[in-house]
Amino acid sequence: MARPRSIPDAVIFDAILALIELRGAEAVSFGLVSAEVGLAPPSLVQRYGDREGMLRAALLHGWDVLEAGTLAAEAVEESAQGFLKALGGVVKPGMIRASLAEAEAVARAETWRAAVEAAVARKAGCKAEAAAMIFAAWQGRMIWAGAGGPGFRLRDVVKRLG
Repeated sequence: MARPRSIPDAVIFDAILALIELRGAEAVSFGLVSAEVGLAPPSLVQRYGDREGMLRAALLHGWDVLEAGTLAAEAVEESAQGFLKALGGVVKPGMIRASLAEAEAVARAETWRAAVEAAVARKAGCKAEAAAMIFAAWQGRMIWAGAGGPGFRLRDVVKRLG
């Protein structure tokens, strides 16, 4: 009979996603994850098979969390700006970057992007093309916000394109 898991997968996946944000997916290893969650590397190998399996499972968990956060923000926020600002607290740029190397995660990213663009179009009362540009501007702002500078106001982008 298998021993019960003392640390839930979600806790491990959240730790992996935090490591991806801090160090990049390339730096994630069984040893590093083990040090973060307190589970022996062989236990991680037993659960996930190999490093790629562990990363894939964490990324898919990250997409589950992001999709749930997107639905919650869409239900609560009336404006496109409010919706995107609410998403800003849920989106992990490192996770999105790391997803580009995993086919199933790429498919989830494409579906999510289309859903966000459709919600922006509805909330801003604009065409799909404008919503796609608003989404791109928002993503660009999120990626480069850490580099400093005043940036731009999302409200102004929505007004110009919406």
